[in-house]
Amino acid sequence: MRVLIIEDERPAATRMKQLLEKYLPEADLFGHLDSISSAVNWLQKEVSPDLIFCDIELADGQSFEIFEQVQVKSPIIFTTAYDQYAIKAFKLNSIDYLLKPIDPQELEKAIVKYKEHSSQQQFDIGQLQQLLKLQNTDYKSRFMVKIGEKIQSIPTEEVAYFFSSERTTFMQSKESNKRYILDYTLDQIEEMLDPKEFFRLNRKYVASFESIEQVLSYSNSRLKIKLIGCDDHDILISREKVAKLKEWLDN
Repeated sequence: MRVLIIEDERPAATRMKQLLEKYLPEADLFGHLDSISSAVNWLQKEVSPDLIFCDIELADGQSFEIFEQVQVKSPIIFTTAYDQYAIKAFKLNSIDYLLKPIDPQELEKAIVKYKEHSSQQQFDIGQLQQLLKLQNTDYKSRFMVKIGEKIQSIPTEEVAYFFSSERTTFMQSKESNKRYILDYTLDQIEEMLDPKEFFRLNRKYVASFESIEQVLSYSNSRLKIKLIGCDDHDILISREKVAKLKEWLDN
């Protein structure tokens, strides 16, 4: 039995391998593949796996793009950090979907389900993608921040960009050029924001359209971004994200 792991977080991939070695000891494990491009390349060249464990949010975008570029007939068990309500909805649509961090008992149940029904199951990627979009129609309009002993509300439209530094997440305002500490991770913030207004540049930055001062060509088909009021001059866009960024800027 061949099992492919598509996961961009190394600790999560390692944990998945450990669990699969316990619950699927007969399986040959492949991966981890950490991006859309690497997964597409693997699937185009290798024999189709019997089962795929696939994270939805990868380093270069959502994994649905994999299945738009290459035909995949293998059963898929998705993993992600979406909430329990979404998980229940997807399970009702006969799609195995595990919440991170992976619960060993839930993983075992998914494997049992795969073994019992793999020949009958239909994995509707389009339906899953649409349901995910429905989970994100209410975007955050303000952030509560602490200033000394006071709590203040900052409207989202006043935010230039968000960034992480030394395991802390900051929010940079547009007009006052002030920054505030937030109790969210960048991954969480990205899900809260309207994708028409904000773009995840890389692992460290999520920026508003108005905050982008310059877009420069850089080596290896990448781009370099200069943000207004930002001292970081090495904000790079990976090759995999260049097309998405250009499309977002063009909208």
